[in-house]
Amino acid sequence: MDTGTHIAMGVALGGLALIDPVIASEPLTHKAVISGVLVGSLIPDVDTVLKFRNNAVYIRNHRGITHSMPAVALWPILISGILYWIYPDVNLLHLWLWTFLAVFLHVFVDIFNSYGTQALRPFSHKWVALSVINTFDPIIFALHLIAFGVWWKTGEPVPTMLGLLAILVLYYILRFAMKRAVTHAVEHTVPNAEEIFVAPTMSFFQWRVAASTKEAHYVGRAYGRSVTIYDKFDRLPLPTEEKVVKVAMTDSNMRAFTSFSPTYRWVIDELKDGGYEVRLIDLRYRSKGYYPFVAVVHLDDEYNILNSYTGWIFSEQKLQKKLHIEK
Repeated sequence: MDTGTHIAMGVALGGLALIDPVIASEPLTHKAVISGVLVGSLIPDVDTVLKFRNNAVYIRNHRGITHSMPAVALWPILISGILYWIYPDVNLLHLWLWTFLAVFLHVFVDIFNSYGTQALRPFSHKWVALSVINTFDPIIFALHLIAFGVWWKTGEPVPTMLGLLAILVLYYILRFAMKRAVTHAVEHTVPNAEEIFVAPTMSFFQWRVAASTKEAHYVGRAYGRSVTIYDKFDRLPLPTEEKVVKVAMTDSNMRAFTSFSPTYRWVIDELKDGGYEVRLIDLRYRSKGYYPFVAVVHLDDEYNILNSYTGWIFSEQKLQKKLHIEK
């Protein structure tokens, strides 16, 4: 989820914590718990700082080890230990329990996005992505704001947050049912599909769609059960035997892209001033006729890598500025 929603969930959890008699009867412990759940709701995303290094490192590692099983166990210990040092009279066990719940909830809700997490590490490095909730879901965020308003008006955090939790559970069940219906619609639209990708958007009824048969990739959108295919691309294997591709695929940006993107097409072009461009284009995130998630490598005539880039880019002009070379 986005940072704002994680913060909102932390605030809601702070209110729900008053269901615990120890916290309700010890104001200092409740104060520490509020700090613990807020920090715990955010700390798994500390790996966002990897963006300052480069996109390849960020793509390969974001929501990786910081969202893993060992991290879910260690973050609450670290946070609770620091808060216990600040507030030595608090109930450490209950502080740890609620902080653990905040960290666990952060990782748990992230698996419902299309990006997903490596929550099963160290047992598996597979990305767990259920693709039923958009990274920012305006309905979920609005439900939290409404609940905070009810809390402020009534002064009753526990029943309010329990009601919010019940509504959210029903909402998630509804989203699973909607995704299943869209998937069935895609199967009818592309009957020979071997792979189907369905992902939510910020619009409640709209879903991104990418499907692959043995011969082609199909990209479109679904509105309810109505599927519209916008683009069709021949499904061709990447010519890994060609030297330009062999060299390009050694680049860290290309390796990061392929570790994350299961559905993409490739393009190899000659550059205007000599050399080559190898481009991989993720087909899952079509937006306004453009495919913004790409990996690009430029090589000279001797197959030396000149520059490369991977990440989200929304115009060809901006991409070429990133590469510092004119095509």
